[in-house]
Amino acid sequence: MSKATSANPAARAKNSRYALRRILHLVFSERRRLFAILFLLLLATSANVIAPKLLGDGTNIIVAGIQSPNGIDFSALSRILITVLICYSVFALMNFLGGVLIRILVQNIAYRLREKAQAKIARLSLSVLDNQKKGDLLSRVTNDIDNLNQSLMQTLNSIISAFYTILGITSLMCWISWRLTLISLLLFPIGIFLIGKVLGRSRPQFHRQWELTGKVSSIIEESFTGQEIISAFSMEDECDEIFTQANEELFQASFRGQFLSQLPYPIMSFISNLSFVVVAIYGGLQVISGALTIGGMQAFMQYSRQLNHPISSIAQVANLLQSGAASGERIFDFLDLPEMPAAKLPRYQDLLPRAEQKGRVEFSHLCFGYHPDTPIIKNFHLQVPPGQQIAIVGPTGAGKTTLVNLLMRFYESTSGTITIDGIPIEKISPASLRAQIGMVLQDTWLFSGSISDNIGFGNPNADIYQVQKTATELGIDQLIRRFPHGYSTLIDAEGSGISAGEKQLLTIARAYIADPAILILDEATSSVDTRTEMLIQQAMKRLRKGRTSFVIAHRLSTIREADQIVVMEDGEIVEQGKHAELLATHGAYYRLYQAQLGEQ
Repeated sequence: MSKATSANPAARAKNSRYALRRILHLVFSERRRLFAILFLLLLATSANVIAPKLLGDGTNIIVAGIQSPNGIDFSALSRILITVLICYSVFALMNFLGGVLIRILVQNIAYRLREKAQAKIARLSLSVLDNQKKGDLLSRVTNDIDNLNQSLMQTLNSIISAFYTILGITSLMCWISWRLTLISLLLFPIGIFLIGKVLGRSRPQFHRQWELTGKVSSIIEESFTGQEIISAFSMEDECDEIFTQANEELFQASFRGQFLSQLPYPIMSFISNLSFVVVAIYGGLQVISGALTIGGMQAFMQYSRQLNHPISSIAQVANLLQSGAASGERIFDFLDLPEMPAAKLPRYQDLLPRAEQKGRVEFSHLCFGYHPDTPIIKNFHLQVPPGQQIAIVGPTGAGKTTLVNLLMRFYESTSGTITIDGIPIEKISPASLRAQIGMVLQDTWLFSGSISDNIGFGNPNADIYQVQKTATELGIDQLIRRFPHGYSTLIDAEGSGISAGEKQLLTIARAYIADPAILILDEATSSVDTRTEMLIQQAMKRLRKGRTSFVIAHRLSTIREADQIVVMEDGEIVEQGKHAELLATHGAYYRLYQAQLGEQ
C-alpha cells in the first residue's frame, strides 16, 4: 500500500470498497455452493420465523377452549405443536448443512488465495521482492488470509440469515398488526444511524491493526534471522525497545478497533428494549380493545424480541467484515504488484534442447540502474564463446552481481540486449531460461529435508544414485557419509549442524546435478576452506566441459585458469584477457592482484 493511500482517507475508503468488491467476486465464483447455501438458509429461516406464529395460534386455541363449553381442541393443538417441532427440526438441520457448505466455500477461497500468493511470488521480479519486507509479506500470506477466512466464515451465515430473518419477521409482524409494526420499527433508524457512526470510527483502526501486525512480524523476523549479529553487538535492549514500541502501537489499534466493534450490540439492545416497552403498552391496549388476540400479541412480542438479534448481528459482523476487508486490501495489494514484463513476441520461445545448446552468450549495449538516475551497468559489451570460463572481477559496487542478475532475468535491463545462442532472453520464458542456468550464490539456501533432497532439488527427476554420483564428482561423497545418516541426514532451513563450507558444497552440488548449459558462481568459494576450495576447483574442471561458466570472485587465485578475465569498474569493462596477459599490462587487474598478494 502506498503512503499516499495510507494517509488519504478518501483513497483508503475507495480501496476498501474495491477490496470488498473483489471479496464478493471470490464468493460468487463459488456459485453452486452459494446458491445451495442461500436455499438452505432460506428454508432454515422460514421454519424458524413461522414457529412463533404457530405458537401464537396454539395460544389462541387454548384461550378459546377455556372460554368454550366444549373445552380445548387438543387435536388441533397437537397438530400445531407437531408442526412447530418439525419447523425447529428443519431449522436445525438446514442451518447445520448451510454452515457446512459455508465452511467449504470459505476454505476454498482461502486455498485459492494461498495458491495465488505462492504463484505470485514466483512471477515477481527480484526488483519488486527486494522492496518488500519479508515479515510483512509473510503476514499478508498467512495472517491476512487467515483473518479474511475467519471474517467470511463468521459473516456469511450471519448476514444471509439476518436478511432472511428481518424480511420474514417484518412480513409476519405486518400481517399480525401493521400499526404495532410501525411503532416497533420507529426507533430502529436512530440505532442504525448511531451504528453507522461507530463503523466509520472503527474502520481506520482495523486497517491500522493489520498494517502494524505486518510491521511486528517484520521486526520479529529480522530479530530472529539476525540474532547472532544482535548478540555480537549487544543490541538486545535496543531491539526490545523497537519491538515494544511497535507492539504497543498494535495493542492500542487492536484495543480501539475491538472496543468500537462491541458498541453496536449494546446500542441495538437499548433501542430494542425501548421499542419492546412501547410495543407492550400499546399492544396491551390493543388486546383489551379486542383489536388483537392474545396469541397474536404473544407472537408479535416474540417477533419484536427476535428482530433485535439479526439487526445486532449485522452491526457486529459489519465490523468483522471491515477487518476482513482491511486484510483483503493488503492481500490484493500484494497480488496486484507488477510482475515480470511479458514477452515481446506473441508467445515465448524456448531454448534449444539441452543436447543442441551451445551456451553462447552475448551482452550488447547493456544499460541498467536500480534507480533511473543512478546507472550501474553502462553500455556493456561482451561476447562469450560456448564452453568458456569467464571470470568477472572488480571492486565492490562495480556491477558484477548485477550483471548475472540481468542474465537470469531477476531484473530487466534498461536498454540493450542479452542473447543466448542468438535468442534475446526477453523472448524466452523465464522458466525455460533458468532451467538452462545453474547458479550458486554466496548466501546459501537450504530447506528442511534430507541432504539428498537438497542436492536433488536441482533436478526433480534425479534418483539417489545420481545424487551420489554428483557428490562423488565434486569430492564431497566422503564428507556426506560422515554425517549420522549419510545422504538421509535431515537438515533444517538454517542448515543447523553443518558448517558454512558444507552448506556451500551442497548448493554447488545442487547446481551441478541440474546439468545446466551455463554455470554462474557468485563468490561460491568464499565460505569454504582452502582444501575444500581445491576440491571444488578440480570438480569444476571436469564439470565445465561443454558448459559456459561465469565466475564472480574476489579471490583472484581461484580464477588463474579462466579462459577470459573481465575487470569491471563503475559498470564498465576496463580490462579483458587472460591472467598472465592482464598482469603484464600493470593495469587495474594487476593492482587488484598486488593488493591481494600483499594482504596474503
